[in-house]
Amino acid sequence: MQIGILYGISVGPGDRELITLKGLRILKESKVVAFPAGIGGKPGFAQQIVEQWLGSHQIQLPLSFPYVSDPVILAQAWLTAAEQVWQYLHLGQDVAFVCEGDVSFYSTFTYLSQMLQKRHPESVVQTVPGVCSPMAAASNLGIPLAVRDQRLAILPALYHVKELEIVLDWADVVVLMKVSSVYEQVWQLLDQRQLLKHTCVVERATLPEQVIYRDLRDRPSLKLPYFSLLIVKVTQS
Repeated sequence: MQIGILYGISVGPGDRELITLKGLRILKESKVVAFPAGIGGKPGFAQQIVEQWLGSHQIQLPLSFPYVSDPVILAQAWLTAAEQVWQYLHLGQDVAFVCEGDVSFYSTFTYLSQMLQKRHPESVVQTVPGVCSPMAAASNLGIPLAVRDQRLAILPALYHVKELEIVLDWADVVVLMKVSSVYEQVWQLLDQRQLLKHTCVVERATLPEQVIYRDLRDRPSLKLPYFSLLIVKVTQS
């Protein structure tokens, strides 16, 4: 029996129309649709994006990925998820794993697919690219993310700002992902460098409840949700 394919489908940062035609076709054709499980029994973010396209004939497979940094706990979660997916793949059924943003950009899908291929080397994995939040945020800000020979740096959630200090010395444009936990520290550093006028924050990019803050000089403190990013134009184009 031919083994099913695990598809990693990028569904974008929230706007349901930002899934690609290819991603939507595979989503509808797949027997099993997997996604990160929500918290407290509520639908997860990726599940909410695609639920309007799911049919009653499809199996919905929520996978648990705990919000912790303990590598042992995470490895066990990835292993459990990989085996849950494999139970369908080895029967010849394709599984479409949907993930917000792009599956290659700080995505849970990477860990799932790596664990699956480690445990079952015969497994087949294919990915469908999509729109990630820095591009979506720049679009909604009405600005180019980078032009000409500008150097772009994208940093994940920061727990100290030393990396940011180094990056600001060489990059022309800096994007900080999930900046909420260190916003005040970042604000102070950007204030010292007189960059706040050229800095924007976008929370919940592309969603109806999206909020944009431009010119942060008078915003030393913001209560930001988890899905918030900050864009600094270090060099003016």
